[in-house]
Amino acid sequence: MSAAAPIRWPAEAIWEAVSPVLPGFTVEVLPTIDSTNTELMRRARVGQCEPTLLVAEQQTAGRGRLGRVWQSDVGASLMMSLGLPLAPVNWSGLSLAVGVSVAESLQPMLPPLGAGQPARVGLKWPNDLWLGASSGAAGDRKLGGILVETASFVQPQAAIAADVMARAAPGAASTARYVVVGIGINVLPRSADGMSMPPGSLQDVEPGLDAPTALLRIVPPLVAMLQSFAGYGFGPMQPRFAARDVLQGRAVTLSDGHTGTAHGVGDDGALLVHTAGGMQAITSSEISVRPSAVPPV
Repeated sequence: MSAAAPIRWPAEAIWEAVSPVLPGFTVEVLPTIDSTNTELMRRARVGQCEPTLLVAEQQTAGRGRLGRVWQSDVGASLMMSLGLPLAPVNWSGLSLAVGVSVAESLQPMLPPLGAGQPARVGLKWPNDLWLGASSGAAGDRKLGGILVETASFVQPQAAIAADVMARAAPGAASTARYVVVGIGINVLPRSADGMSMPPGSLQDVEPGLDAPTALLRIVPPLVAMLQSFAGYGFGPMQPRFAARDVLQGRAVTLSDGHTGTAHGVGDDGALLVHTAGGMQAITSSEISVRPSAVPPV
């Protein structure tokens, strides 16, 4: 599918799959918008807290973590945000859990290492989808990113939203908030100009995979995962994250200049890094973790 081709989105199929477990769920597809996350957060702040999937064919001011820009031509990327009421027992590790769900939807089984194999969809703490290198292939490439934001409920929608949350995730025990999960994924190859890391695309994973097909694969399992996360947190997903952790055992450089070796994540989603000062649990959303140029011996 070329970037200019008309796009047929599976809105009805997604609604049929999700609405039975998420009452009031709607699907919206817009030709262009500044940012799907920004729009759902705007709505939440004025009391519009219904469960909503918002898809944009083009974003003019898409946002990534730490304010980074995410923009794309029509059809070249999948750009979506899912907003819904949620009250998890513990919010820690939510973006990691989202990453696990998306990665498994795009590539349920990791292909073996070796020349001629498809790229492996991995996860880079805390919220990036990476394509891992295999023998004879290019190095690490960024496939996509995840941006999770939350907003407090505004009356009178709070009571409605809380009721939706209670029916969707019985047993959740913390204060309900409106969570917006933004996902941006490269569908077609794109230029690496101005990027610190070469981009990858879904064509490296599965030739011919387009944005509508990827959307249908991602959304229903993502909703189910979020409802499970509300009751059980990140802990049960820790082993699944570990299977795709691209930083495991690698030298990393923290944004404060310290270096160390990544040792996976804890059951709260914290990145464990062994530094000269001992093991550190990295949790701050303001810390950027970059693999060092030279891997550990």
